[in-house]
Amino acid sequence: MTGQLLVATPTLKDPNFDRTVVLLVAHETGGALGVVLNRATEVPVAEVLGTWGELAGDPAVLFEGGPVQPESAICLARTKPEVKKRLSGFHPVSGALGTLDLSADPERMRESVAGIRVFAGYSGWSAGQLEEEIASGSWFVFDALPGDPFVERPDDLWAMVLRRQGDILAAVAHFPPDVSLN
Repeated sequence: MTGQLLVATPTLKDPNFDRTVVLLVAHETGGALGVVLNRATEVPVAEVLGTWGELAGDPAVLFEGGPVQPESAICLARTKPEVKKRLSGFHPVSGALGTLDLSADPERMRESVAGIRVFAGYSGWSAGQLEEEIASGSWFVFDALPGDPFVERPDDLWAMVLRRQGDILAAVAHFPPDVSLN
């Protein structure tokens, strides 16, 4: 499922994942790892990572990638269409999207990278845990579009991904946060 989106269903009651969209950057027999795409902070990337902030797209802030190791950083990057060679420090996830080693020189990446997004922490699942959560109805699994990790209005991503699925899933986008208030 690497490269796919996990979209929290309204029945998922874990506050860490309420109305989140997670991009899976790794899914193997030993478990899965992803980053929450729609939890922007107010901390500018440049404030924490200097010139990497110049490569960050709007909003150019850190994102809460998940509850695991919030002191660590994972960088998603999208390569420019004309880049055909393998980039040192770039690990493909899907198409032009991949993770980028932040110990690299950002100036060296400027020619090849169309944009980055930096996540503090990540979301992780042990072997079989994610599959159990999907089977229990906690997550919808959808194909990601190339621009999903870089939307300018990340707060709208949960509803946007659901609406584009059509039919009954599009209606879920309008599910109230608290049905008792309905």
